[in-house]
Amino acid sequence: MNLDNVLVAARAASEKSLDETVVLDVGELLGITDYFVITSGRNAPQVRSIVEEVRKQVREAGCPNPRQVEGLSSAHWVLLDYGAFVVHVFDTEARAFYGLERLWSDAERVPLEPVALGAPH
Repeated sequence: MNLDNVLVAARAASEKSLDETVVLDVGELLGITDYFVITSGRNAPQVRSIVEEVRKQVREAGCPNPRQVEGLSSAHWVLLDYGAFVVHVFDTEARAFYGLERLWSDAERVPLEPVALGAPH
């Protein structure tokens, strides 16, 4: 599995979320997965919609189904485990409470859009 698949998941989440979607490279820090995709929805229906869009687009990109899906019934924090990357879809309150971006602040953020060659940084 490569970074392209991670970005497919992140962009799919971003299409359905009004909140920022973040990709963190946690491979060197964590060792059990390479990337976290973190996003959130404003309520349970939006969280579920984000999850379904991610699953659909990742599947269409040729990736297998997630190894495990946790938290879908309550939709406060849904975790999609694809092995090489994990998608975290929170409701807004849970995202603020758990603060994965703060917890993993040492991880490098991966841009969702490709960086053009010669573009200013």
